[in-house]
Amino acid sequence: MTGGSSSLLDSLRNAGIGPNDSEELRLNKSLLMFATGLASVASMLWLVIYWSLGPQLSSNLPFAFQILLATNLAIYIKWGNFNFFRVSQLALFLFFPFVVQWGIGNFITASGITIWGLLAPVGAILFMGVRESYAWFFAYLFLLAMSGFFDYYLASSELQAKTQIPINTAVVFFALNFAAVSTIVFLLLRFATIEKQKAQARFSEAHHLLQIEQERSERLLLNILPGPVAERLKNSNQTIADGFADVTVMFADIVNFTHVAEGMSPTHVFTMLNRIFSSFDELAERYGLEKIKTIGDAYMVAGGLNDTEGNYSDAIADMALAMRELLRRDFTVNQSHLELRIGIGTGPVVAGVVGKKKFIYDLWGDTVNIASRITSEGVPGMIQVDGTTYRRLKDRFDFHEMQTIYLKGKGETEVHRMIGRKQVNAPTQASTAA
Repeated sequence: MTGGSSSLLDSLRNAGIGPNDSEELRLNKSLLMFATGLASVASMLWLVIYWSLGPQLSSNLPFAFQILLATNLAIYIKWGNFNFFRVSQLALFLFFPFVVQWGIGNFITASGITIWGLLAPVGAILFMGVRESYAWFFAYLFLLAMSGFFDYYLASSELQAKTQIPINTAVVFFALNFAAVSTIVFLLLRFATIEKQKAQARFSEAHHLLQIEQERSERLLLNILPGPVAERLKNSNQTIADGFADVTVMFADIVNFTHVAEGMSPTHVFTMLNRIFSSFDELAERYGLEKIKTIGDAYMVAGGLNDTEGNYSDAIADMALAMRELLRRDFTVNQSHLELRIGIGTGPVVAGVVGKKKFIYDLWGDTVNIASRITSEGVPGMIQVDGTTYRRLKDRFDFHEMQTIYLKGKGETEVHRMIGRKQVNAPTQASTAA
């Protein structure tokens, strides 16, 4: 029974609330429904207590008040016109107490029942807003002044004798009227505060979830694009295309990958590539380089896109050596004992974001073509660099003798095979003593 009553009350309180209503409008509707229920119950209790104390007030006015409240509520539930509903309900709250007072007699004999009219401006603050409540408050003051005028100038001993309201009854109802109105105002404000706190909690939770989604989206964007490019893409709809005068580009190609993958299931192929390329991603992050993309079984990385003053050519060379060493030594990553061909080129490139959907940050230019072609012409396990990269690295890295290879579209091209970093000789005892 309690569960059914609670469900009915929840249904009435949420009546007329639409799925597209804002939090503020939902609260206004719930508050007005709550106030209507309180006023309806209070008017019936008022009549019962009045009768129990002796005076036989006609039930026509309280009954008419109930009928008007119920009719207005039914119209609202059927047609959903909240603006009409709140204006008409507030009008009932405002005018009916004065009508009852005029039916009983005056302020004293009616025990200050006009205090109930204060619910109208208070309700207007809660259901409409502060600005809209001024008119209701002035209307309440006007009715009070008008009632006081008539009581003062038109009240007669004949009218007082006719009402015959005992003084003790008048005193009790003075207290009851003020206590009841104060209770309803308190409950309305309490209800409004609780609902606003709930709405604020929902808003905070939604804001928190939005922040999580935003951070997730930003992480995803940063996994696709370099940080500065991601910021530009978020803040502008313009095409992103930049020219860089000096960039070092590296391609790493897995040797005989197609042959090795022939006997594997798709899951095993993916797992193998993901394990290797994830390790390469960690190396790129360690050396402060920008991974550009993977192309099948090839891996592309570049240095100098964001930090033109850093020693990115050395970082690319160190990463190439680390990649080769990783596959040679770590067979938890390289379970199939795969080898790499690596090619490095240095020079100008064009970089930008291509497309509007499933976009990618990519590099173009002769530097990219040379790095890609000397990779495909390389020997398994060897790192080949072009002439520009060699001249930049030769003081710190060891190389084999220069070779010349033919590249389609470029002709005879100078390449150098990297051995590793130069060994720094420890100082001898004689030099130390000296």
